[in-house]
Amino acid sequence: MIVMMTFACATALVGAAEPAGASRLPELAFEKYQLPNGLQVILHEDRSTPIVAVNVWYHVGAKNERPGKTGFAHLFEHMMFQGSQHYDNDYFGPLQQAGGQLNGSTNQDRTNYWETVPSNYLELALWMESDRMGFLLPAMSQEKLDNQRDVVRNERRQSYENRPYGLVYEVLLAGTYPPDHPYSWPTIGSMADLAAASREDIADFFRRYYHPGNASLCIAGDFDRATVKRLVEKYFGPIPPGPPVARVTPPPVTPLPEDLRVRMTDRVGLARVYLAWHSVPLYATDDAELDVLADILAGGKTSRLYRRLVRDKQIAQDVQASQNSREVDGGFIITVTARPGQDLADLEAAVLEEIARLQAEAPAVEEVARAVARHESAVVRQLQSVGGFGGRADQLNLYNVYAGDPGFLQQDFQRYLQVDPAAVQRVAQKYLGANRMVLEVTPGAETTVVPDPREPAAKAREELAKSYRETPLPPAAEVPVDEARQQLPPGGPPPTFTLPPIHHRSLSNGMQVLVAENHELPSFSLNVVFPVGTSSDDPDRTGLVDLMAAVWAEGTRTRSSEQVAEALADIGARLSVSADWDTSGARLFTLKRTLPAALDVFADVLQNPAFPADELERQRNIAIGRLLQVRNEPNALANLATAARLYGSEHPYGRPEYSTERALRAIGRDDLEAFYRAHVRPDLATLIAVGDITADEIVRELERALGDWKAAGSPSQPMFPPIPTAAPTSVTLVDKPGAAQSVITVCLVGTDRKTPDYFALTVMNAMFGGQFSSRLNMNLREDKGYTYGARTAFDWRVHQPGPFVARASVQTAVTAPALVEFLKEFEGMLGGRPIRSEELEFNKNYLTRGYPARFETPSDMAGQLETLVQFQLPDEYFNTVLPGIMAVSAEDVVRVARKYLDLERLAVIVVGDRSQIEADLRALPIGKQLQVMQFDDEFRLVPAGE
Repeated sequence: MIVMMTFACATALVGAAEPAGASRLPELAFEKYQLPNGLQVILHEDRSTPIVAVNVWYHVGAKNERPGKTGFAHLFEHMMFQGSQHYDNDYFGPLQQAGGQLNGSTNQDRTNYWETVPSNYLELALWMESDRMGFLLPAMSQEKLDNQRDVVRNERRQSYENRPYGLVYEVLLAGTYPPDHPYSWPTIGSMADLAAASREDIADFFRRYYHPGNASLCIAGDFDRATVKRLVEKYFGPIPPGPPVARVTPPPVTPLPEDLRVRMTDRVGLARVYLAWHSVPLYATDDAELDVLADILAGGKTSRLYRRLVRDKQIAQDVQASQNSREVDGGFIITVTARPGQDLADLEAAVLEEIARLQAEAPAVEEVARAVARHESAVVRQLQSVGGFGGRADQLNLYNVYAGDPGFLQQDFQRYLQVDPAAVQRVAQKYLGANRMVLEVTPGAETTVVPDPREPAAKAREELAKSYRETPLPPAAEVPVDEARQQLPPGGPPPTFTLPPIHHRSLSNGMQVLVAENHELPSFSLNVVFPVGTSSDDPDRTGLVDLMAAVWAEGTRTRSSEQVAEALADIGARLSVSADWDTSGARLFTLKRTLPAALDVFADVLQNPAFPADELERQRNIAIGRLLQVRNEPNALANLATAARLYGSEHPYGRPEYSTERALRAIGRDDLEAFYRAHVRPDLATLIAVGDITADEIVRELERALGDWKAAGSPSQPMFPPIPTAAPTSVTLVDKPGAAQSVITVCLVGTDRKTPDYFALTVMNAMFGGQFSSRLNMNLREDKGYTYGARTAFDWRVHQPGPFVARASVQTAVTAPALVEFLKEFEGMLGGRPIRSEELEFNKNYLTRGYPARFETPSDMAGQLETLVQFQLPDEYFNTVLPGIMAVSAEDVVRVARKYLDLERLAVIVVGDRSQIEADLRALPIGKQLQVMQFDDEFRLVPAGE
C-alpha cells in the first residue's frame, strides 16, 4: 500500500445498477442557485481527491460580434489572463504557484475559463475569477492590448496558416453562411478588425458581455458547501449585473441554391475532400439523430464509410463525419483524406453512394445500438475528471447555458436512446439530400482558393460595418471598495491525501498485475505494457513495431478484423494498441457492466493476433501515405531533425520516427509474427488495472482469460550502441518554402530517468520552460510577442538518455531575434540570471501542490503506474516526489543546468522559409557555420542545394 497523506472520501456520483434506459449513466448531483446580480451558481461536491474545479462560462462568443468588429471574444480570452485592478499581473502566476492548472477557450457561442486547484486554494481561485469579472478594465492598458494582439496573430499563423489544411475551416464558414450571419467568420476573427480596434472598442465589448448577469459559475470538487456559498457571495455578490444581453437570433439560413464547389491548393501531403450541409442547432429536433447518422457513416472501424473507403476499396487514408451543432445553427460535415494517387472525385462519389443507400434503406438496429453504446462510453469517460475542458464542471455549465438545466445529462442521453433506424434514414433524406458545399484540397506549392468565398464575404462585411451602430451603454455602476480585495487570499491548511492501495499480483504465466480500485464511476481501464518499442526495430525495417501495433488488433485466429471491431463497438468499449520508443502496449476502456465481454476480446487480441496479410498491406499503405503528410508538418520535421542531429542515423533513437517507404515495403507478415513471438511475452508484461472492481475480482477474471498464454524460450535484451559525441554548437536550417512561421528548436541529449538529479532537473525545467509562467514563455510570448507559446521538456527514455528540447513557433520576421532570446535564456539558467527565492518557491509549489491532481481519474492513475513500470521505480517512489522537489535549492538548479545544458554542444534547428530567414541567421555569431539541410527520400538529413 502506498500512503502519502490521509483524508475522508465521499462521492457525489452514483452509478445506477440497472443498464436500461437513461439510468445507464451515473447521476450528477448538484445544487443551483442565483445571486441577486444574476450570476448563476452550480455546486457539485466530490471528495475523492482534494482538488476543486472553478469553471466560468460567459454566454458570449464570436456570434455576438458584428461585421468590422470580429475576433473580440477570442481576444478577451487572452486579455482576461493579463491582470485586473487588484492583481495587475499575469493570472497564471498565483494559481500555478498554488499548484493549479488553468486555461480558457472561445467558440462561436461562449467563452469559458477554468482553474483546477488544490482544495485549500479555492478561495484564491474565486478571488481571481471575480476580480477579472468585475475589475478587468482599470488594468487593461494599451500596451497589454497591443501585446495580446501580437499573440493572437501568432496563434493564427500557428493554427491556421502554418498548419496543413489550417485554412479550411474559415473557407467552409464563408461558403456555407451569408456574410452577415454570425457564424460566417472564424472565432479568431479578422486580423484587420483587431488591428483597427481601439481600446474603447474592446472595453465596450467587455462591459456588454462579461458580467454576472451573463455568466454561469460552476464549482466542483472537494469543498464545504456553506463555506463556498459564503465566498461566492463575498467575491461575486458586489459586482453589478451589467446590461441585459439580447440573445442572437439570426434568421434561418437560406439553403444553398445549388451545390457550391471550391478548389483549394495548400502545402499538404495528401488530397482531401470536405462535404458540408446545413443541419440543426444543439438539442433541436433531429440533432441526436444526426449524431447517430454521423457515427454510422464514419464513427470507427465498423462504420460504413470506413469499411468501404479505408478497408475495402483502400482509396482513403481516413474518413470522419460529424454533426456540428451549435446554439443557433448546425452543420453536417464529412471529411475524407485520399490515399496517394487517388482521385477526389472517386472518393466523393463513393461517399454519395453510401448516403444514397441510407436514404433508400434504413440502417440496421445493430448499427444504431453501436452508435448509442459508443456515445454512452464517451460520456462516462468524460465525467472522470471534475475540471478541465469537458470535465464535470464544464459539462454542468454547458447544460446550464445551452439547455437551462445543469441536470440535463439524463435527458440528453435519452435523446439518443430514442433514435431508431427509421429516424436515421429520415434525417439522411432531409438534410443530406439538400444542396451542399464541396471543398477539394490538393497539394500545391502555395495556398490558392478558387472561387474564394472569403473575398466577397469580406467586402460585404466592410459595407455592413459602415452602417452598423452599437446601442450606447448606460454608465457603469460603481463597485464599492472592498478591503478584502487589496491582497490575494492565502491558502488554507494543506489537505491530506491518500493514494488508493496498489495491489501487486501475478498470473500463473508470470504476467505482473498492478490493481488500483476506483469505485467513483462504473468504468474500467486495462493497460498492458511490454518493454519493447520502436527502438528495437531492425535497422533495415524501421517502422516494424509501429506496423505491428497497427495490425495487432486487426484480426485473431478466430475473429476477423471486422468481428473484433464489431464486438467492441457493440458494447462501446475502446481498444488501442500503440508503441513509443521503448515500450508498446494495449489499452482497453470499458464500462463495468460490459467488462466480461470486453475482456474476452482483449485477451483474444493479446494472445492470438493473426496479422492478416491483407490488413498488413492496408496498414502499410496508410503508413506510406502518412509520410507525405509528415513532409508538410513543421513540428514533425523539427522532431526528425532533432533525432538526426543528436543521435545520428545509425542509432535507434536517430532513425526516422515515421520510417521510410523502402523500409515499410520490406516488412512482411513473417517479420511481424517473429517479432511478436520473440518480444511480446506475458512473462515480461505488466498489466495495470484501474477502476470499479476489486483486486480479487479482476485477477480472477484475468487468470481465466490470460492464464493459458505462455511464452516459449528465453527473452532477449535489446542492445544499444553508444550515443555519438555531441558536435559543437551550430545551426541547421531545414528549408520549408512559404512557411508562415519558423519552428525553432534548441536541444541536446539529456540524461537517465533514474539520475539522482531528477528532482533538481524537474524544478530546473519548470523554471526554464516547463509551464506557462516559465522564463522562456514569458520572454518570447508575453514580453516580446514573438510566439503563441514556448516550452522546454525532457523526453525521458528507458534504455538511454532522451533529448532535452526547447521549442517555439515564431513569426518569420523575428526568427533571428527569437533565437537570440533562446540562447540568452539558456545562459540565464546556467547562472547568468540569478534565481530569486520567490522564483524557486513558485516553481516548487507549482510542482508539489498540484501533485494529487495527477491521480484524479482512473486514466491518470494508470498513467502514473505506467511510469513505475517503464522505469522500474519502486512503489514508494510516489512518496519521495514531494520531499524530493521541496529539497531542491537554487544552487541545485544552477548545478544541474551547468552539468546537463552544455552551451558548447547545442543543436539548433530552424524549420522555416530559407529565403526569408537565412541571411539574418548567418549574421548571428552562432550562425557562422549554418548548414542548410533537407530531408531526402529516406528522411535522411542531407545538404540542400543552392
